[in-house]
Amino acid sequence: MSKNVNRREFIKTSAMGTGGVLAASSMFTWVPSFLEDSVTPLLESHAERTPTVCEVCFWNCAGWVYKDRDGNIQKIIGNEDDPNSNGRLCPRGTAGVGIYNDPDRLTKPLMRVGEPGKQEFKEVEWDEALNFITEKMNKIKAEHGAEAMALMHHGTAGPHFKHLFKSFGSKSEAKPASSQCLITRESGFINTYGAGLASPEPTDVKNTKCLVLIGNHIGENMHNGYVQEVSHAVNRGASIITVDPRFSTIASKSKFWLPIRPSTDMALLLSWMHVIINEELYDKKYVEQYVYGFDELKAHVAGYTPEWAYTKTDIKPGDIRKTAREMAAASPSVIIHPGRHTAWYGDDTQRTRSIAILNALLGSYGKKGGYYFPEKAKLPAYPHPEYPHPHWTAGDLAKKVGYKGAIAGITNVIREASLPGAKEKFGHEYKGWFVVATNLIQSMPQKDKTIEALQNLDLVVVVDTMPMEITGYADVILPEATYLERYDVARVAQNRIPNIALRMPAAEPKGDSKPGWWITRELGLRLGLDKYYQWEKYEDVLDWQFKQVGSSLEEMKKIGVKQFDKKSKLYLDDGEDYFFNTNTGKIELYSTDLEAMGYDPMPKYTEHEQPEDGYYRLIYGRAPMHTFGRTINSPNMSDLMEENAIWVNPKVAKINDIKSGQEIWLENQDGIKSTFSAKVRVTERIRHDSIYIVHGFGHTNKKLTRAYGKGIADSELITKIKVDPITGGTGMRSNFVTLLTENPHKKDIV
Repeated sequence: MSKNVNRREFIKTSAMGTGGVLAASSMFTWVPSFLEDSVTPLLESHAERTPTVCEVCFWNCAGWVYKDRDGNIQKIIGNEDDPNSNGRLCPRGTAGVGIYNDPDRLTKPLMRVGEPGKQEFKEVEWDEALNFITEKMNKIKAEHGAEAMALMHHGTAGPHFKHLFKSFGSKSEAKPASSQCLITRESGFINTYGAGLASPEPTDVKNTKCLVLIGNHIGENMHNGYVQEVSHAVNRGASIITVDPRFSTIASKSKFWLPIRPSTDMALLLSWMHVIINEELYDKKYVEQYVYGFDELKAHVAGYTPEWAYTKTDIKPGDIRKTAREMAAASPSVIIHPGRHTAWYGDDTQRTRSIAILNALLGSYGKKGGYYFPEKAKLPAYPHPEYPHPHWTAGDLAKKVGYKGAIAGITNVIREASLPGAKEKFGHEYKGWFVVATNLIQSMPQKDKTIEALQNLDLVVVVDTMPMEITGYADVILPEATYLERYDVARVAQNRIPNIALRMPAAEPKGDSKPGWWITRELGLRLGLDKYYQWEKYEDVLDWQFKQVGSSLEEMKKIGVKQFDKKSKLYLDDGEDYFFNTNTGKIELYSTDLEAMGYDPMPKYTEHEQPEDGYYRLIYGRAPMHTFGRTINSPNMSDLMEENAIWVNPKVAKINDIKSGQEIWLENQDGIKSTFSAKVRVTERIRHDSIYIVHGFGHTNKKLTRAYGKGIADSELITKIKVDPITGGTGMRSNFVTLLTENPHKKDIV
């Protein structure tokens, strides 16, 4: 690399930003000209390193933070003993220091002085903020019960707040990441195999011969260890089948790309079953030994032929048969991947059940190159008294409104139970929310309902590192220290190898920000919950836990990650007896649990609404340098992608007389117009009936100096949701938009 490399090219190469940050090692002997005056190369022999666990996405890779002799964080690299990262971090992980250095971050407790949503606050001391919250929580408990407090959270601070809430007497908590991503997937697999998948998914990609991805944008959703394994699979010639209305990054590496009509995935899945069963391509020995309901399924899919599926999906019958045979040829080393964001169209438990069923037909569950049996280290909880038993929970409310298969609290149900008139509908109502590390205005659909619920509450506390849209509706904002400034719950991740990892502070918290454990303990003591906090510092908890498994905090500070011997097998032996945790003890193609709850025991195709003339299905996704809205304002990551673009098919561009680079606005089927514009990208890589944008942009909070007004927020256009009747998972892919070439807000501009 020459010294004449320009700034942007350097950042793209190193995946690091400016502001005194340089990913350097002892082999760095040069500094690019644009950084010569601000950076001194770091010699690792002169550096101090501390272990960390990345917080930029859920993969939570373990790494090392390097500081110079002055205590300045210089770089973050992967921990070679970490099975999640294999010693490598993705661009977001290496640039995590940008979150720490962001000058826009929250550093002082704030209390609202203006109208909700106006971002008008005064700085206060911690005592005043915590005392106010304590008084409000006690009042809510006295008048409505502790259960009337709800927790909405994301990230590793969540367990601290869950402990506080359970100690207080409330078991009402939910995560948008569950309600809109995992709940339908987990339910689909539980109702087939008797067990969910959890994270990271136990897919044996590094040994697979055939990988099938349905709306799974690997390489754009930068799940680190998974991306590495898929890259190796590509290099060794594994067959990849990508089903996606968009020619994604992974589609370009695939043997087959099936540009499916959105919302018709179930038709393709059922027709694959038809081919595999009728051509006797299924794993006969596996099915005979482990499967229940094969004959019922065979009769059920008899009419779901490739010719029928073609009329729904636009995928030619020949391609459906070719891809089904491709999977079968690789059996059992084949993975029809379940994905993560699986709540799409409202029939998503059954859609993911279809994926689970296909894997069973091909004999891949519990087999090398298919699904392995992961193992998780056991780290005991620090001793505390039994939690009080709540009279009702968020799960109870979900079941009350008919979601009999709900396996977790549902964010939308908590919101519904916070609106005016909720008590008449549910028999209970929420009066206070804690919102921790999740921007509900962007992460939940139908933001008007979210705002109405927020304004109906007696207490809203937001805990975050950044001033997001949600902070404008808080009564109190508590500034959390970033992951580089705090101890946290130890990472105990399932993997091929059981392991634990330590996150410890690499620097003092900036300003007056505090770690989640400190915030919750201080509140707990004020609420009279002393018996649940019989420790002074979180280091005491970690040291006790580590000693129970033969380690210590001192050792973990040195090694960062500790691996343990695996006690169970990765795979089933041929013919091995195995009991699945279902009513029949077998993999249930015909679900007895779903039947008992009054749902269809086998997946059926549902016809979904298609866009009218002049409208296009809104498809959203991710970019490798961003984790939704969490990184959009980062000084490092915003330089790599500062706004999203609107992918438009050339036919659509011609009809609408739109050119690449042109700024346009979007309007959805309910007349909601995007606040900001985005530039068009005319490309053959998107179907003619859809447009695509990356999620997380279009922030309206002016305190986000790099993110404000950049691009379009897909979340404000998602006003129609399709709710999964089994779990309550909220599908958001049934919204349609039209393209506006004139600013629809001109009259609002003064």
